[in-house]
Amino acid sequence: MEHPGFFHRAGPFRLREVAAAAGAELPAGAADDAWIEDVRPLDLADHRHVTFLDNRKYVAQLAVTRAAACLIVPQLADKVPAGTSAITTPTPYRGFAQALFLFYPDANRPLTAEAGAEDGLVHPTARIEAGARIEPGAVVGREAEVGRGTIIAAGAVVGYRVSIGRDCFIGPHVSLTNTLVGDRVVVHAGARIGQDGFGFAMGAGGHLKVPQIGRVIVQNDVEIGANTTIDRGALKDTVVGEGTKIDNLVQIGHNVVIGRHCVIVSHVGISGSTELGDYVVMGGQSGCAGHLKIGSGAQIAAGGGVIEDVPAGAKWGGAPAKPLGQWAREVAAIRRLGQRKPGAAPDDET
Repeated sequence: MEHPGFFHRAGPFRLREVAAAAGAELPAGAADDAWIEDVRPLDLADHRHVTFLDNRKYVAQLAVTRAAACLIVPQLADKVPAGTSAITTPTPYRGFAQALFLFYPDANRPLTAEAGAEDGLVHPTARIEAGARIEPGAVVGREAEVGRGTIIAAGAVVGYRVSIGRDCFIGPHVSLTNTLVGDRVVVHAGARIGQDGFGFAMGAGGHLKVPQIGRVIVQNDVEIGANTTIDRGALKDTVVGEGTKIDNLVQIGHNVVIGRHCVIVSHVGISGSTELGDYVVMGGQSGCAGHLKIGSGAQIAAGGGVIEDVPAGAKWGGAPAKPLGQWAREVAAIRRLGQRKPGAAPDDET
């Protein structure tokens, strides 16, 4: 059965209403009375949806979008494909946020677990399979699902419509919202999964919070360390792939996609919309900027700061990160400079 989703959507709205909410202008001759049902990213939108472009890295996706309309800066309006109306605004990301508020007016106030009055802890609409164990003090919210063999430890909160598979362990004081969890998943104490991502449309007059209406998908056999945080997606889902192991105190931003059997060591930070392939290893205190691609089998050394795409199978280190051999040579050269006596010639190291 398809999951019913975590957010209540308003609408549909006429295209002119969406444009007005976004503070944007429709082009002459646009079908302003067309019905728009939702806001979607470029690659998932069709004739029922409005989308947006605020990053030139995604111009290729714009060329093939099937959206009814696209919020975009006037300078790029000519790149919008035929069949899609270019709704122009100098601040398309802010307009996107305002359009999201139109469709999802309550998205910034997530539905709570709403434990039932019957026992104060497990809502009567929650579906708990035989053989699951809910420990004292755990809260299981409205329409949540917990599979057989799963343990929900004391103080954990399983939110509205969260689904947890079989033979999982959800540790003490974990919170799960807007999340779908597979089988045999371990989530250690204090982890926070599914809260909204850090999305703001910056502006001189203040920073507008952008509703985050995606989910977190945790696939089978994943382990997530204590006090790690995984933000839900903005429009797409944040995904943690099968068999991936995540250490304590890791931050994973919205829309991040982590492949299968990756290893993410403590204090790693992965910024929004970055994608990791399969079997990627990220050493402790390394991090990635947003909207990057880390190829399958790549390894990032501890403390590495990745600011560009990393090829599959590559080993990088340093900040900014670069191929490991180059980084090692640079470190050695700097060490030699530091050991040189004052006033010595460049090749005189005695």
